[in-house]
Amino acid sequence: MTAERTDTVIAPGAPAPSFTLRREDGEAFTQSDLHGHTTVLVFYPFAFSPVCTDQLGLYHEVLDDFAARGATLYGVSCDASYSQKAFREKLGVSIEQLSDFEPKGATCRAFGAYHPAGFPQRALVIVGPDGVVKWSYQAASPGDLPGANLIFDGLDA
Repeated sequence: MTAERTDTVIAPGAPAPSFTLRREDGEAFTQSDLHGHTTVLVFYPFAFSPVCTDQLGLYHEVLDDFAARGATLYGVSCDASYSQKAFREKLGVSIEQLSDFEPKGATCRAFGAYHPAGFPQRALVIVGPDGVVKWSYQAASPGDLPGANLIFDGLDA
């Protein structure tokens, strides 16, 4: 994954776009699920890839700190739900995974986090309880791992 970033993630101040992702059980997760909560969407390229494995493991280690700040994290990739479930279980993490499998990448595109090669950019988006993007970040390369401190800084902004 040496491809450079080619798109720009959604900017703070923009309302969260309309979207539908799938939870592990197949149920829909939509824009309306964001309202009333501080949500961190963690867009990542591929389940079971080395950097994605490290990223979700790192975030899982500080989940209590995110919860203390009132934030809930969700992993978002274009992998099928069953692959995401296996990935989450293999890692032993509790971060709920949301699939953007079909239509592939539609939500990633809506958030400006889709790489033309067919996978999500590595991006972070914080959506406030009002459904408005409060903070966003996109790594310079899909191979870069954004540390948890970036999210804490975004929550504090």
